[in-house]
Amino acid sequence: MSQRTLNTLFKPSSIAIIGASNGPRRAGNVVMKNLLAGGFSGPIMPVTPKYQAVMGVLAYPSIEALPIKPDLAIICTRASRVPGIVETLAQFGCKVAIIMASGMANEMDGEGQSLLATTLANAKRYGMRILGPNSLGMMLPNLGLNASLAHTSAQPGKIAFVSQSAAVCTTVLDWANNKGIGFSSFISLGDATDIDFDELLDFLGRDGRTSAIMLYMDAINEKRHFLSAARAAARNKPILVIKSGRSQEGARAAKLHTGGVSGSDAVYEAAFRRAGMLRVNDLVEMFAALESLNHGNDLKGERLGIISNGGGPAVLAVDELISRGGKLAELSEDTCRKLDTVLPKTWSAQNPIDIIGDADAKRYVDALNILMDSDDADAILVLHSPSALGESELIAEAVADAIKKHPHRSKLNILTNWSGENSAYKARKRFTKAGVATYRTPEGAVGAFMHMVEYRRNQKLLQEVPQSITDKVPHDAGKAREVMQAALAKGKTVLETYDASAILGAYGLNTIDTWFAKDAAEAADIAEQVGYPIALKIQSPDILHKSDVYGVTLNLTSADEIHHAAMAMMQRVHQSNPEAKIEGLIVQRMALTAGAQELRLAVISDPVFGPAICLGEGGSEWQPTRDAAVALPPLNMALARYMVIQALKTGKLRDRHLPQGLDMHALCLMLTQLSHLVIDCPQIQALDLNPVLAAGDKITLLDINLRLDPQCSDNTNRLAIMPYPKELEEQAVLRNGIQVMLRPILPEDEPKHLAFDNSLTDEDRYKRYFGARQRMTHEEMAVLTQIDYAREMAFIATAQDANGEDYTLGAVRASIDPDNTEAEFAMAVRSDHQGLGLGKLLLEKLIRYYQANETQVLTGFTMIENRNMANLARTLGFTVTFDMEEHLIKMHMDLKAISPKNGVDNDLHAT
Repeated sequence: MSQRTLNTLFKPSSIAIIGASNGPRRAGNVVMKNLLAGGFSGPIMPVTPKYQAVMGVLAYPSIEALPIKPDLAIICTRASRVPGIVETLAQFGCKVAIIMASGMANEMDGEGQSLLATTLANAKRYGMRILGPNSLGMMLPNLGLNASLAHTSAQPGKIAFVSQSAAVCTTVLDWANNKGIGFSSFISLGDATDIDFDELLDFLGRDGRTSAIMLYMDAINEKRHFLSAARAAARNKPILVIKSGRSQEGARAAKLHTGGVSGSDAVYEAAFRRAGMLRVNDLVEMFAALESLNHGNDLKGERLGIISNGGGPAVLAVDELISRGGKLAELSEDTCRKLDTVLPKTWSAQNPIDIIGDADAKRYVDALNILMDSDDADAILVLHSPSALGESELIAEAVADAIKKHPHRSKLNILTNWSGENSAYKARKRFTKAGVATYRTPEGAVGAFMHMVEYRRNQKLLQEVPQSITDKVPHDAGKAREVMQAALAKGKTVLETYDASAILGAYGLNTIDTWFAKDAAEAADIAEQVGYPIALKIQSPDILHKSDVYGVTLNLTSADEIHHAAMAMMQRVHQSNPEAKIEGLIVQRMALTAGAQELRLAVISDPVFGPAICLGEGGSEWQPTRDAAVALPPLNMALARYMVIQALKTGKLRDRHLPQGLDMHALCLMLTQLSHLVIDCPQIQALDLNPVLAAGDKITLLDINLRLDPQCSDNTNRLAIMPYPKELEEQAVLRNGIQVMLRPILPEDEPKHLAFDNSLTDEDRYKRYFGARQRMTHEEMAVLTQIDYAREMAFIATAQDANGEDYTLGAVRASIDPDNTEAEFAMAVRSDHQGLGLGKLLLEKLIRYYQANETQVLTGFTMIENRNMANLARTLGFTVTFDMEEHLIKMHMDLKAISPKNGVDNDLHAT
């Protein structure tokens, strides 16, 4: 991947059109027309041997005849010619090409290779990038660039739109132009065989001209790069995504459309939430969200105030708000008194503020100003229904003018809904022109507001500090792997409760006492020893859900009952599944279910995102991705809590308020431990825990079905999100004999990291932050502790105080560019622990890490006063230069040119 090449895509200085044409309805004709109409300031060079000029522009007979190397080439020819054209362009020095031809993956060349594979190989050989094939093209309105087949051009603006569907592109374009909404970039990915969502998100996340990003996708190709890029971009600006294929039929159609792997829609949804993105369900919601993004401010809270000239629309708005989990603002006594002075006596005297059907422009403006003056609402929805007064347009103009003049306009979000068609159309146009979000229906306006609320909640939840898991909870990966390897050595890939309980027990997950019996007689002997009542279950690797084949009998109280139950179960299983291999019987003590709640948990392997954890209530028709909340590992206590809240909010889990029902802490602890198990044991292909008994803080697994994958042995490409790299933990000793742990930072470190940052002297803070700065906020510290290990690294040094509590002594962190070319580091050591060799230990560890990561260059900057840092860097092999004009010291290390012996000491004892 190369972000440098993407700079060329977004800032081309010259363009060649291969296959330019004067023939109407030809792709080469439409592209030329759009390019010339857009006003692009650079050279536009048509390439065609058929014409001397195309649309009045001098044409060139071949690529070699071009007077300059084009930054961007648009290939408008038939598919069979594309591989040769791409090779010639790449040899000629062109950096990026847009391919509009379709069907290249299915058409073969003379050597039996697909045209697409040959094209990509030709481009890669010379470092050229491809947008498409099957792309509609792209528009950069701020540059006057319309390199597309679209029927109209986009207006300049600050929203980036990226789509895999050309038809969705043209639909969004039509709607946006009607609304006067503009774009910073408008990109049709097509089949996304080279340039894909991840690289575009990286670029657009850093692009100063883009304030929000909207995506339409059928499928993604590279899970970890996509999620890393999305998480990084979503920290800075909202990302809205519409994903096709919510139904199984839709997923199949999407797969045919783009040829991507079809994953579960519920897992996609979980991935979007984890990245801090906001999903919208359809184009109507997308348009509404786009409207609010274009005209809205950052939401400071969730309270919605409503002003309306009719009770009905206001009630519809409130119903929609409450059904979607929104908050209706409460009016203060002071606000009500002020409204009493300007409204009729029959006004509603509460929120929604019904200003009565005969309301004129003055009444609207008075009510709006009073509500904007108050601190009662974070957003205001102004509703208008057609009235006999016919002042729809005048009222709209007055409201838009009042919003523009009000001093609090940047603190509040104002949404409007002028209902109706003919009478309201001109009013809505006035709002659009004035930059005020406007919608056709009350529900549409509330839906747009709730998208903003959901985005805000997602961002806040992702900043929560997780509780630490006590060290007393077991997490013995070695023991769990040992049991799995022993099973695989015997050829067993399906483990049930009796065999699997040791694996889950290694992670502190409690299973009910379970015994294996080869026949009914042995089962009766076990029951006599452990006591009645007992549950009897068929043991068979070929039966996933025993209850589906009546392979479970409960509450058996005697040996006779055990014999009869065993015979009946064997007979039923043989009739329903004659091929099933029956190994024996499972005996369990009956669990005490009084006052407890039954849950069901599963781990599935999604074809796109890999392992996913599912939480629900179960049932015979249970489908994990339909009937459960879904989350991607790794989970910590905060993310597990978010998952439980999602399950409760969507009805996948119901708190039945039983005497010993759901305990949030216990449930989150179990989910977090399950996540650790999934991460540590890549052999786990699927896991079904059904039922799981929740009785207060005691959670017991009653039945386990664990499926192993003998081929899987590591997590390199298995997990969508890179887990905490525990293997990077190291012990070290400082010069004064203090034992320290050097390890990657964790989200749970936030409180102690804040204490560490506050412990720095003013002088050290000045050197660290290149100037005086205030204390860190929780939000800022959350960003520093909740890192994406695939994108950045922060190592901290911790030691224990006299009370056995960990505290942070120092930290070094570096972020890396998406191309893995350069990492830039920064470092701080606790002021009262300097001079002990800690800075050297931390920086050496960072150098080793990025060497192993095959990063090319490590750089850092420090203030000119920080000579100690410069001296340390020089001793470790950095090239140190002084920039007196910028008042900075620059440190630069070519990681390819050094070895551990050459400047970096692997000995972890500071000297």
